[in-house]
Amino acid sequence: MVSSLRYNVIKMIERDNQITNTKAENQDDQLDLTLRPQTLSEYVGQEDVKMNLEVAMEAAKKRKEPIEHVLLYGPPGLGKTTLAYIIAREMGVNIKITSGPAIEKQGDLASILTNLQPNDVLFIDEIHRLKTHIEEILYSAMEDYALDIIIGKGPAARSMRLDLPKFTLIGATTKVGSLSSPLRDRFGHIYKLDFYQDDEIQQIVKRSARLLDVNIDDAGTAEIAKSARRTPRVANRLLKRIRDFATVENYDKIDLSFTKKCLKTMGVDTLGLDKTDRQILLTIIQKFNGGPVGVNAIAAATAEETETIEDLYEPYLLQIGFLDRTKQGRVVTENAYYHLEMGYPENKRQEQKNLF
Repeated sequence: MVSSLRYNVIKMIERDNQITNTKAENQDDQLDLTLRPQTLSEYVGQEDVKMNLEVAMEAAKKRKEPIEHVLLYGPPGLGKTTLAYIIAREMGVNIKITSGPAIEKQGDLASILTNLQPNDVLFIDEIHRLKTHIEEILYSAMEDYALDIIIGKGPAARSMRLDLPKFTLIGATTKVGSLSSPLRDRFGHIYKLDFYQDDEIQQIVKRSARLLDVNIDDAGTAEIAKSARRTPRVANRLLKRIRDFATVENYDKIDLSFTKKCLKTMGVDTLGLDKTDRQILLTIIQKFNGGPVGVNAIAAATAEETETIEDLYEPYLLQIGFLDRTKQGRVVTENAYYHLEMGYPENKRQEQKNLF
């Protein structure tokens, strides 16, 4: 009776597996069409993260075990998903991909976990958006490689434990502070991905240009790197758009002047600020006297979502020193005024002197 019930439960949670992608080898063709590096040696930047991952993977291979669970956090576009693919490829195992918002029910996560093969990698993007009752299933799965299921309701309810194969969970998040402590503490490796340096972005652009068969000189590459917000995803996007301009205008070799013209047409300046970045800064200056102002007010005034401002625009503006966070709200800095070719108000300078 128990074995029959166990069989039916497994079949029930296996019947749908629609919210994850298939095995890594079935994705080879898809990955080859992207600009993602395939190995750690091809991956540019994040040297400390690469070194630690290399040691961890080599040790896991020698012990013939899966690598411990990995948590990657940092702003969007820095290579968290790429690293997940690389870990699976370097370990020679399959990878299944899903995201926090896609897992709506406990059965969804149970279906994914029971379909994993030994040593597989499960990658959950935006893991901070997992619902609490779903997140709790991960505790025993990560620690004990077991799945606890409640069957039935009320007095007749009973618990069943299903054994899982050993696997590696890789979580990616832009908001590591939003993860609960019990979940965060179950990751054996926690790495922060930082913004890239200009020379690293140049290497990425050169590699992407080779893959895309784009003829671009060093000056054009350097200009793209300066305007890429220190983010590989942005650099690749700019390169692709400039390639489109070159194709339409039958431009054989992309040089500095052509790159600048294309960036200007796209509304991207030499520091990588686009129309929305400038709108946020100008809104704070013109409507809120340079700040301090709350992010909700900025979102309402610019017709952008609060999360979009906090996750996509604000980190870079803080990084380059154009925006400050204070207890009272966001404040535009003197450097931002100069970049926007606006005079810095004398009363603001006096306020800063009084502050210190």
